[in-house]
Amino acid sequence: MISASDRRKAVTLIRYTCRKGARLEKACEVVGISIRTYQRWTKPDTLPPDGRTTAKRQHPTNRLSEQERQEILAICNEQEHSSLPPSQIVPKLADEGRYIASESSFYRILREAKQSTHRGRAKAPHGSKPLKSHCATAPNQVWSWDITFLRSQVAGIFFRLYLILDIYSRKIVGWEIFEEERAEHAASLISKACLAEGIGRDQLVLHSDNGSPMKGAKMLTTLQRLGVVPSFSRPSVSDDNAYSESLFRTLKYTPSYPEKPFEKVDDARNWVHRFVTWYNHVHKHSGIKFVTPHQRHTGKDIEILSSRTKVYEEAKHKKPSRWSRSTRNWTPETEVWLNPTSSENDNVLEQSA
Repeated sequence: MISASDRRKAVTLIRYTCRKGARLEKACEVVGISIRTYQRWTKPDTLPPDGRTTAKRQHPTNRLSEQERQEILAICNEQEHSSLPPSQIVPKLADEGRYIASESSFYRILREAKQSTHRGRAKAPHGSKPLKSHCATAPNQVWSWDITFLRSQVAGIFFRLYLILDIYSRKIVGWEIFEEERAEHAASLISKACLAEGIGRDQLVLHSDNGSPMKGAKMLTTLQRLGVVPSFSRPSVSDDNAYSESLFRTLKYTPSYPEKPFEKVDDARNWVHRFVTWYNHVHKHSGIKFVTPHQRHTGKDIEILSSRTKVYEEAKHKKPSRWSRSTRNWTPETEVWLNPTSSENDNVLEQSA
């Protein structure tokens, strides 16, 4: 193995002997290289780097210091961050005016410290090709709702959580828990949510699956009276109501979800009330550039993301060698699609690129 410094010495010696009258071929033979190798080493300006995979490389000068690595591990192991992945931690720190390293650096350091286990109980989602599409460009244009079961202490008996989500802001705009599934309960909840959000006629699309409470006569009559356009998933395809399914997954896999069944319906209501408050006002949602649903719903996310962009730009200005490309794009999403077609999905990807 000939290092770059040894190659420079060899070139210098060959040139010196040639100036003294030696033939290039003989000089190269003494050094132990061919004329072709000598010509390759003497290409314009600088010697080319050793392209062999076994060559020794210089360590990059922009790598994190040991102090920074320990700081990252300490932050990830803090109680408030212990159940969050780096994709949540880094934007949260940026909102506090702090930038230490990128998400990939956080992941790498956790992996090297053997702390890269999945921070949560959820399994990887399985996508499927949706059919019907709706697009939201502002809050209160497209809502998604569904019902999920919450275990009670009596085997086979469940409490039903009715929950409505705004797909643009991801805000929970209405919820209630009942002991049975009835279209009357759903109609009452929808009416209250529309009143609370000030929904006008022909303003809102309400998407759901094909359950009996969703298609009951009382429910459909209420939607018609309110001027709400109903939308339904394909039969036996749960992924057509992806936003509600995702929210239920978040609810049941959050670290605070009780390990034991709820004793009474009021216990379930108290816990869900705390969850909704946390979800709307504290949780930084990955689908809306890691701001809270309440911030997105009220339009405060624009100022927050603008401030976050400045934090990243200042971090890049301080240590530009750590950035191989532009800073992360924190521009708010202007369109949110429910079950986009392939062509609509391509358009969304082009706009976000």
